[in-house]
Amino acid sequence: AKTVVWNGPMGVFENPDFQAGTIGVMDAIVKQPGVKSIIGGGDSAAAAINLGRADKFSWISTGGGASMELLEGKVLPGLAALTEK
Repeated sequence: AKTVVWNGPMGVFENPDFQAGTIGVMDAIVKQPGVKSIIGGGDSAAAAINLGRADKFSWISTGGGASMELLEGKVLPGLAALTEK
């Protein structure tokens, strides 16, 4: 893949006993050469920041649901209002 979008940590990353899945997914994404990596969501963004990997991602958005709807091609009312004349 040329672009990977990640939305949602793989468990309770705040607890060291349950971080392995989230760390594994993050590392798998950021280790791919030439891949644009996008986080869409506050929990995933917090995981990347708290686990020291935020600087390895291409883009981070805290708008999880809104980010996914935008990628689906849905109209977001706030953005639509900005583009109206």
